[in-house]
Amino acid sequence: MLKIHSQNSSKKLPLTLACGQYEITRPLIEGIVKPEGIDLTVVSEMDSTTRQWRFLRNREFDVSETSSGNHIVSVGQGGPFTALPVFLHRRFRHGFIFINTGKGIKTPKDLIGKRIGVKTFMVTAIAWSRGILEEEYGVRREDVEWVVELDEDVAFDPPKNLKLTRLPPDSPSVETLLANGEVDAVMHPDLIQPLLDKDPRVGRLFPDYKTEELAYYAKTKIFPIMHVMGLRHELVEAHPWVPMSLFNAFNEAKAIAMQRMANPLVAPLAWYEEQWEEQQNILGPDPWEYGLTAANRHNFGKLVEYAHKDGVIAQALPVDDFFTPVTDGVVQDKKRA
Repeated sequence: MLKIHSQNSSKKLPLTLACGQYEITRPLIEGIVKPEGIDLTVVSEMDSTTRQWRFLRNREFDVSETSSGNHIVSVGQGGPFTALPVFLHRRFRHGFIFINTGKGIKTPKDLIGKRIGVKTFMVTAIAWSRGILEEEYGVRREDVEWVVELDEDVAFDPPKNLKLTRLPPDSPSVETLLANGEVDAVMHPDLIQPLLDKDPRVGRLFPDYKTEELAYYAKTKIFPIMHVMGLRHELVEAHPWVPMSLFNAFNEAKAIAMQRMANPLVAPLAWYEEQWEEQQNILGPDPWEYGLTAANRHNFGKLVEYAHKDGVIAQALPVDDFFTPVTDGVVQDKKRA
């Protein structure tokens, strides 16, 4: 059952927001923060795949947390969406490339000529992993065969130089194929079940993945953006004040969350305070910053570059083309309370 929260007021514009349940969204979900002029209904108990399909394919929500990779493809195809520069989810990707331990894969270059399984080709986690493997380790996307399990959230025609096989609907998952040795590696947004089960047939490409991720950040200053906050073009056209109202609310919610998280008693972890301090020392005081700052432009622009190299967009559009302005003075809607 979906968890729905409403901030009721008949004088405000009713909007539905779909997003994950995170500390940085908790104040919005619980109604502690209320976007100005908006009666917000928050749908917060839904897995990421379902949420993105319902938004991108069915347009069920006014505003929705969605995959950056799929948003890039949609905009590149002239789709009906724009986005707020609100990035609820970021994650380093080196620890989410898994291998079959019996295939002799010791280094990234050993993936050349191999079969790599993915849930979908353009999910953001895979787009980052693919780009990082090529740019940092010399494994080109054309050097492997991509085995894709599910339909894409945004359909696209793969370029001819890409070796891409789509599994039939009744096929086992790519995680199962990895354990059985039918694919050599898997890139995944999350930890896969065989690894959690300590299946000896499955391991990580980078066993010391944190060291790799620290080196990657030191070199690139990129903490990979996974999700953007998508919204429909017609909403912005009809109510041009809405993006700024939502953006301010997301920022306020994040500020409350970060202040709460600074308290070492908030999590039942023995070395939580040390981890919190390490994050600040390495990534700075606000690793989840919103807005099109120089750092975020560099970050998102790299993902756009990877999408172009993947052949899923015809040209690497400017970063601004993927977002709606949120900091300018906006035209007031006459119906606004």
